[in-house]
Amino acid sequence: MNSVNILTPNLPESVKTATIIIWHKKIGDFIKKDEILVEIETDKIILEVPAISDGILYSILEKTGNIVNSQQILGTMTTVANNTHNNPEKKSEKIINDISQNMLQRNVNNNFSPTVRRLLSSNNMKTDNIQGTGINHRITKQDIEKTLDQTNNTHEKNINNQQQTKHLLQRNKTRIKMTHIRKCIADRLVHVKRNTAMLTTFNEVNMQQIVKLRKKYGQSFQERHSIKLGLMSFYVKAVVEGLKRIPEINTSVDNEDIIYYNYFDINVAISTPKGLVTPVIRNANLMSMADIEKKIKKFATKAKLSQLSISDLIGGNFTITNGGVFGSLLSTPIINPPQTAILGIHNIHDRPIAINNEVCIRPMMYIALSYDHRIIDGKEAISFLLVVKNILEDFNRIILDI
Repeated sequence: MNSVNILTPNLPESVKTATIIIWHKKIGDFIKKDEILVEIETDKIILEVPAISDGILYSILEKTGNIVNSQQILGTMTTVANNTHNNPEKKSEKIINDISQNMLQRNVNNNFSPTVRRLLSSNNMKTDNIQGTGINHRITKQDIEKTLDQTNNTHEKNINNQQQTKHLLQRNKTRIKMTHIRKCIADRLVHVKRNTAMLTTFNEVNMQQIVKLRKKYGQSFQERHSIKLGLMSFYVKAVVEGLKRIPEINTSVDNEDIIYYNYFDINVAISTPKGLVTPVIRNANLMSMADIEKKIKKFATKAKLSQLSISDLIGGNFTITNGGVFGSLLSTPIINPPQTAILGIHNIHDRPIAINNEVCIRPMMYIALSYDHRIIDGKEAISFLLVVKNILEDFNRIILDI
């Protein structure tokens, strides 16, 4: 039986600190190897810290809400000897016998059975308020369960009373602490507004050809590649082509230097309950439409389950954000530093437009490019947006390289 430290995972240089958001186990709980003990939140993602072996959670050193650093000790656990590996119940009782004096708050001694000691420890109970009904007023398992039931009933009544009172009140407000991710997003957005000469240029795209392509080939595409033909793969392909033709957009700022990239790593913004994340599609220029769609689906699934890794989010040369999925008609996206530009995609609406002096109804979409005017001139920004527009309106341009 050994004591081991529970540590914050290694954080990359770009991630300075993390916040404890929830402990899934209580002191005294039996733990199986690879069970999640605690979740911590960085400015980018949520990380899960698993148990490295079977054992008992012995101490919690960093509580929910605390800020922690890389490899900091969060708590300790007591591991289990191999000879009790196949019987978790015996494991728990054996370890409780050994460490119960340190786990309980008051006057718990070996006069209690292992089951009683375990219940007292896991529920953080004091013996002073428990009426023993055993021999010589000894506390039994039933006594603890009865006390727990009474406590739970009282707690439920208090909750019900509070809820009834709340319904009677008309002027309520709730205060919650800003999450670490949300705070970092806020700080970063304010930093961009203060430290860049951000400007946005707009255009509109006739999406009829893309709509027809998806309708004509969507089923065949899915049968061959086992993935739906979405819109984002078209946007990524158009952006990569635009970056190739207007290299001033494929840049970042490092103090007083401008870095030009000869590769194409594209961030795709994905909304999560915790905030917006931008995983990176690396070497997008080398990927097929199907590869892009599969990568985006994988990112979306991982984001929904809070399983994105830091490596999924680090880097990227250019960002695409799609407010259209929420119904946005037009917006001015904010640059994702240290990048120098971001493309905003919006909702597709059937609108009347003039074609060959006739009024026609077409599926139209506004696109917006926000850019750092310190680095990128208006000519380059407008030219890039025109490349994206022309390719989306006639996707054959990519094949013909025109």
